[in-house]
Amino acid sequence: MNINKRVEEGLVSLLGKCNSTTLKTTKQIHAHLYVTGLHTNPFFFGKLLLHCASSISDHALHYSLRLFQHFPNPDTFMYNTLIRSLSHSSTPLTSLQPFIQLLRHPTLFPDSFSFAFALKGIANYGHLNKSGIQLHSQAFRHGFDSHIFVGTTLISMYAECGCYESATKVFEEMPEPNVVAWNAVVTASFRCGDVEGAWGVFQRMPIRNLTSWNVMLAGYVKASELGLARRVFSQMTMRDDVSWSTMIVGFSQGGSFDEAFGFFRELRREGIRPSEVSLTGVLSACAQAGAFEFGKILHGFMEKAGFLCIVSVNNALIDTYSKCGNVDMAKSVFQNMSAAKCVVSWTSMIAALAMHGRGDEAIQVFYEMEESGVRPDGVTFISLLYACSHSGLVQQGCDLFSKMTNLYGIEPAAEHYGCMVDLYGRAARLQEAYEFICQMPIPPNAIIWRTLLGTCSLHGNIELAELVKARLAEMDPNNSSDHVLLSNVYAVAGKWKDVAGIRRTMIEHSMKKTPGWSMIEIDKVIYRFVAGEKPNEVTEEAHDKLREIMLRLRTEEGYAPQVRSVLHDIEEEEKEDSVSKHSEKLAAAFGLAKLPKGRILRIVKNLRVCGDCHTVMKLISKVYQVEIIVRDRSRFHSFKNGFCSCRDYW
Repeated sequence: MNINKRVEEGLVSLLGKCNSTTLKTTKQIHAHLYVTGLHTNPFFFGKLLLHCASSISDHALHYSLRLFQHFPNPDTFMYNTLIRSLSHSSTPLTSLQPFIQLLRHPTLFPDSFSFAFALKGIANYGHLNKSGIQLHSQAFRHGFDSHIFVGTTLISMYAECGCYESATKVFEEMPEPNVVAWNAVVTASFRCGDVEGAWGVFQRMPIRNLTSWNVMLAGYVKASELGLARRVFSQMTMRDDVSWSTMIVGFSQGGSFDEAFGFFRELRREGIRPSEVSLTGVLSACAQAGAFEFGKILHGFMEKAGFLCIVSVNNALIDTYSKCGNVDMAKSVFQNMSAAKCVVSWTSMIAALAMHGRGDEAIQVFYEMEESGVRPDGVTFISLLYACSHSGLVQQGCDLFSKMTNLYGIEPAAEHYGCMVDLYGRAARLQEAYEFICQMPIPPNAIIWRTLLGTCSLHGNIELAELVKARLAEMDPNNSSDHVLLSNVYAVAGKWKDVAGIRRTMIEHSMKKTPGWSMIEIDKVIYRFVAGEKPNEVTEEAHDKLREIMLRLRTEEGYAPQVRSVLHDIEEEEKEDSVSKHSEKLAAAFGLAKLPKGRILRIVKNLRVCGDCHTVMKLISKVYQVEIIVRDRSRFHSFKNGFCSCRDYW
């Protein structure tokens, strides 16, 4: 074999490794093509273009665009490669530019793939503008509207843009719709919110394949019709990994964590090797439910089965361990990653430390990220600002906010501004927080004002709270959480008439306070406690144990309930009874009753932990010599020997 032949084969091999070759390496290959004179060879250029265009990185896509512009005679395949890639980019409408060039080319003509890829760009954009209608008319003009591939993409485009009637019209005009076209109409029905219509189309299908069943599963899951998804799943005579992944991810996102775990166990019993999607889905369920023990079992399985070479699985493990309260195990996974760390890996680690109030460590990890050459994105800075906010690092947060815009050119989004308001507000610098909002270059949304209202509630600033609530009333008048936050401020100040007025308003407008709930994992089973729920065998046992705990805390530690968070002007004894029934107390009591001595109590709470529950958890950890980890709405609290990791800053 001559040297040139070996060089050519080596280049083809390198370009084939799309997932493992960086943009830097790709540029080196491109330079080598110039040196060897192969840069004008259509075969090699096509391979290079396909490689760049296959990347999800916008930098690689822009590079592929520049490559394309400098090639003297691109063919239709090269045009199609670029159109397809741009249609899946963050700016899908840019796919129309090369399509229009191809349409106007003197010797080349668009084919069915050209039209389908361009139509996909409109579908991914999600809004039917003039270009979408013109594309349809051009497809008709060139005789491609009856082509099955183009026809199904037309159906998808109209469905994604909310034009269900146009989607069905395209379908009805197809001479012989195949199963792919039928599947597209089912998807279109779901996209437009017609769940019953989707089932009707499914029933009329002359032939169904496995994809047809999976489309029904995905549609029901996205519509939060988990019962119907379960029914369809049980009727399936054949299932693939997509079927299992849809159920695991869908039930996890729907909050049915035990069922998500059940589907994963069933998948394993049937001897099916789980995919990356099903693994990250079940890990997400562990993270949301705080199922630490099941997460550890999954970690062991993934290590033995060789899944730890996948970046997304490692990222999901970091998230799982951090949300289950063990940030040190999250760090261990992060530090021992065999796969190259991406921006999501670094951001996940920063977010983990942020949630645990370890702001200084989060910033240190960010510096290491910069040194590694991985460029942070907007989400990275949200995690960093969150870390500063929950650790009282006001100056560091301000510096990072400036760095984000000045050094990295990232335009602050509403989430970044919200973090800055929270940063000032938690540090009791409420006036600065208010002035920051007033000086924002974008209109503040309800979430930003609500963030300030929350910190007003935290620090008891009535005057500013009333001002902020007035702004919120203009934007979102029937939001119950706004009324509850203002009511908190009034209750702490003893302004019971104002509290009663807010309660009347909430009743008149049928607004209800979000009920508090807490979950705890015991022997790989998730137990959920809801404030004010009807008694059952589990809650009765929890209440019995809690009465014993409260008596011991009173006699040994002189505990007296903090009733400031009770939003009713009722007798003190009733207030004490009210705070004693908070869901996190019941979860902790049940954990003490059921778990062996020395085991950590891991509790997940949907709302912010109130002051009384925070005190009780500290006292339980001291009196019962047990570690309690509580994940509330905004952060982690690790209670040990009478102290909390948040240092009472939450």
